[in-house]
Amino acid sequence: MAAAGGPWLQAQGQVLGRNERLLVYRPAAGDSFEGIAERFLGSAAQAWQVADANDDDGDGSRSPAPPSPAVPLLVPLRPLNPLGVGAERLQTVPILCYHRLGPGNAKMVVSPAAFEAQMAWLVRNGYRVVRLADLAGFLAGRKALPARSVVISFDDGYESVYRHAYPVLKKYRLPATVFVYTDFLGGGDALTWAQLQEMQASGLVDVQSHSKSHRNLIERRAGETDERYRAALDTEMRAPRELLERRLPPLKVRQLAYPFGDANEAVLEAAARNGYELGATVVPGGNAFYAQPLMLRRTMIFGDTSLEAFKSKLQTSRALAAP
Repeated sequence: MAAAGGPWLQAQGQVLGRNERLLVYRPAAGDSFEGIAERFLGSAAQAWQVADANDDDGDGSRSPAPPSPAVPLLVPLRPLNPLGVGAERLQTVPILCYHRLGPGNAKMVVSPAAFEAQMAWLVRNGYRVVRLADLAGFLAGRKALPARSVVISFDDGYESVYRHAYPVLKKYRLPATVFVYTDFLGGGDALTWAQLQEMQASGLVDVQSHSKSHRNLIERRAGETDERYRAALDTEMRAPRELLERRLPPLKVRQLAYPFGDANEAVLEAAARNGYELGATVVPGGNAFYAQPLMLRRTMIFGDTSLEAFKSKLQTSRALAAP
């Protein structure tokens, strides 16, 4: 997509008809989906809504032909299908989870070359990487997402995310969420505060909580009473939120990745009590509109995940079961 202020601002086609939900538009020569979205939806970033509304397949699997004066277009003034429910399939949004990037054969370490190949494949094949925060509106039925939406996330806060993943995200203009546990930051092979500030300021990377200490939140320590366990959970959730918001303004921490992907009723209650709106597990699969916001599915990508295996993990829709 071109930068703000691009030539699409000159979109000057003709409106053939309209109602409250959509209009029929005959493009002018040189019009683009970005320009049409800028004119009627208020932002070129909504170009996907115009493109998807005119995709014959309806699944975002291929880009429609560029706007032409010979072919009128539908322009949705309101989301046509905010729940992502079709006649035969249901939209689901996968959240991919990475940890470290670098050389070696460790299972939790993805090579920089493999990571870039995966991101390049998403871009080439019509997937749209969206922010994790965008899921909140989708789950509430208020916000439509592109048909082949994918979320990218990283756990723990390793420095290799800055060194290897961040340049690739910038190259392809892909947003991502980095979940950090704050006791880890600033030492060893962890991200520094300066690196976090740079990534957050880029507008591409959201820094969110992975707890304070990375303890398994569903496991009580020896002698930990109900009262102490509840207090410990509050500390694990409140402390990183307060520290990250203080060090990285104007950041708002409202998303949490559970250490080891584990959560129980007490953990979910603590997350809600401490202001978290989205919580991520490591149960694989895509998230439909009815997913529990504090128990989102997330699919791990490992060092031995081939490109073919990576493709198989992109569950962006699910067949509807026959009644």
